[in-house]
Amino acid sequence: MVPDAAAFQEVDADWWRRAVIYQVYLRSFADGNGDGIGDLAGLRSRLPYLADLGVDALWLNPWYPSPMADGGYDVADYRDIDPAFGTLTEAEALIAEAHELGLRMVIDLVPNHTSDRHAWFREALGAGPGSAARDRYVFRDGRGDDGELPPNNWRSVFGGPAWTRVLEEDGRPGQWYLHLFAPEQPDLNWDNPKVREEFESVLRFWFDRGIDGVRIDVAHSLVKAPGLPDLSPEDLEVTGSAANTDHPHWDRDEVHEIYRSWRRVADAYAHKPVFVAEAWTGSPERLARYVREDELHTAFNFDYLTCPWRPANLRRVIDASLDALGGVGAPATWVLSNHDVVRHLSRFARPQPDHPLRALADLSPGDHPADIDLGTRRARAAALLMLALPGGAYVYQGEELGLWEVEDLPEDVLQDPIWARSEHTDRGRDGCRVPLPWSGCSAPFGYSPEGTPTSPWLPQPEEWKSLTAQAQEGDAQSMLALYRRALRIRRAHSGLRGAGMTWYSSPESEVLSFGRAPGFRCVVNFSEAAVALPEESRVLLASGPLTDGLLPTDTAVWLAE
Repeated sequence: MVPDAAAFQEVDADWWRRAVIYQVYLRSFADGNGDGIGDLAGLRSRLPYLADLGVDALWLNPWYPSPMADGGYDVADYRDIDPAFGTLTEAEALIAEAHELGLRMVIDLVPNHTSDRHAWFREALGAGPGSAARDRYVFRDGRGDDGELPPNNWRSVFGGPAWTRVLEEDGRPGQWYLHLFAPEQPDLNWDNPKVREEFESVLRFWFDRGIDGVRIDVAHSLVKAPGLPDLSPEDLEVTGSAANTDHPHWDRDEVHEIYRSWRRVADAYAHKPVFVAEAWTGSPERLARYVREDELHTAFNFDYLTCPWRPANLRRVIDASLDALGGVGAPATWVLSNHDVVRHLSRFARPQPDHPLRALADLSPGDHPADIDLGTRRARAAALLMLALPGGAYVYQGEELGLWEVEDLPEDVLQDPIWARSEHTDRGRDGCRVPLPWSGCSAPFGYSPEGTPTSPWLPQPEEWKSLTAQAQEGDAQSMLALYRRALRIRRAHSGLRGAGMTWYSSPESEVLSFGRAPGFRCVVNFSEAAVALPEESRVLLASGPLTDGLLPTDTAVWLAE
């Protein structure tokens, strides 16, 4: 075990209840060896930047050996590091160095499916129907006279059917296997005890190396209904989450026993690793079931992520989240962007709908051109709103720089499987995964070492030269300065440590105003006119300029009362 892993727990056993966690999409964060792909060497070189930013922990997207059919979420070996990123020895050094800087480490785990290159799946293909090896996955005979039709009507999140037929050893078409995502990502059979034993062993492997937490990819998807019944017409319209409480493969009640067993594994460690659920559910009440006292610790708040920039919508989501999660003793979490959705600056740069954005397709840019100045103003205000709320928060790499979605990537560079699976109608998620700009006036903007002959794996827009970390250094009005100051105040102010908040505005108001005791207040103006700030208050931080005690539209302010 990394020697100081348990020391963190002794200092603050409840760190996860209010932590700000920075998401590192490793492939796009920093390239240390000059091959155009982000890696552990690049991340290690930038750890001081992250510590100075003021976050509490890092969450890394999958770093395991993978063919990269889905950006690393097709895992070939859960106990090693992909050579493109580095080595297991480097990963252990990263954990130790992060701990020395006061940063905890959270890694991604992908339990719903493996890569089709995983040793288990290769064995299953050769073993044939009815074998123990195939029972680790979801293999079924097809429908129709010759089994030529898929076993049911389930759909892949990435488009098309969720089933692929294999050729058996004799060369004839045989069984079908389930993949709720890409065909290269066969679903595991969580009714098989061997699968459950394997993942508990994987957890121990990483906890033994001092990992402080695990983010669980599509945590709501592991268990499938007996008999694999067809989807209803209502459920066919929804991919990625459940339209009802008895969906055949999303958010089934049986999944919770798996997480109770995982919690027992984590609680046996002195440093008490934590779990974060990526669970798309139909309501905050369903989400709260994942974070009951004996299950997972926290869960991503997708209702908040998909909420439009409208005060009434935001207040409803905030209240519903705090009520539902508080009812089981869990903290809420807040997130504006991640590696799967259009960056929030670009979402806020367009007219805002009345309804929540529930699917990836709803988050696409659409027909309205982005007003980057408007989006930036709203993104600054959204950062202060999010970081003022009780609970934890997530910062997706680059949002602290004010990066927008890259919407004009050439078609020949797109790599997200959604692009191909949608028959080139959905550009996928590459636009939010463009490598970060660190320094300099031209690409690769310090992402790769100087003089590197290889370009970044996705091209960066030239307009980002004004948004590099170097360009913003020393600029008190920059997005980077705003995040640094907000995170420092969040750590220091006693009013931002508790779990409660009190609204000072009405639900119908175009101004969101709330307080947290002792002595903290946040005000966000959504109206078209400037509004007066509360009297007898002192400004701690504002997302934009204030004039004569007035708060402009799309601006947030933190006050000391």
